[in-house]
Amino acid sequence: MLVDVHAHLSHEKFSKDLDKVLERAKKVGIKEIITSGVNVPTNREALKLSEKYDFVKTSLGLYPIDLLGLGSDESGLSRQVEPFVLEDELKFIKKNKDKIISIGEVGMDFAWDKKHHDKQKKNFEKIITFAEKLKKPIIIHSRKAEKECLDLLESSKLKKVLLHCFSGNKKLIKKGEDLGYCFSIPAIIIRLQHFQTLVEMVDMGKILTETDAPWLSPYPGKRNEPSFIVETIKKITEIKKLTKEEVEKIIFMNYKRFFL
Repeated sequence: MLVDVHAHLSHEKFSKDLDKVLERAKKVGIKEIITSGVNVPTNREALKLSEKYDFVKTSLGLYPIDLLGLGSDESGLSRQVEPFVLEDELKFIKKNKDKIISIGEVGMDFAWDKKHHDKQKKNFEKIITFAEKLKKPIIIHSRKAEKECLDLLESSKLKKVLLHCFSGNKKLIKKGEDLGYCFSIPAIIIRLQHFQTLVEMVDMGKILTETDAPWLSPYPGKRNEPSFIVETIKKITEIKKLTKEEVEKIIFMNYKRFFL
């Protein structure tokens, strides 16, 4: 009863063996994987993957950096080499709303972009307004902009908010939980104290599991993949002092309540 609520299966690192990667995921008990788009080409790729594989779901995203046309040459995802028209992609998402499970990843990133914070904020405000009308869960990217993202979300009507790989401090973790938001915990929790602390602080009813594959591998030097969710489950089991079966069941119920 495992779920990976955030992965990037269209990444070039999966181009040669995706079938085997998904086979391994099924073998360890993964029932659902959400593959996320970040820009115009990856959104279309994500949709195709969910049409091909029955247990792969789609989240269509508008990554803050790609919206500015500042995508990295080395990301391994299909590149967005120039700014794309936000409104046009929102229309595409609306047109495909019945084929997707959520919107994301979206948000703000002040780690990569140091200059266009006002533009990022305006883009995110438009996305929040759109998500309110579409009534879909939203997956948030907030690197080095955790406070700013939470402030905007707090003033919105959104209820189903997932803070993906949230790196905010304890005060911001508490604020996110108090607002009723969920947190998706990456498999790299076995290596990073921050995510262990986050799990200690947050109620089990607000926890989901992700990989962000192929990034954030729990194993140094090794490509991340959905089957590594088992490592997240082990660590959560240890921290929360529950059985593996209890943790899996709670997280699967959280998933159904949040997305379905």
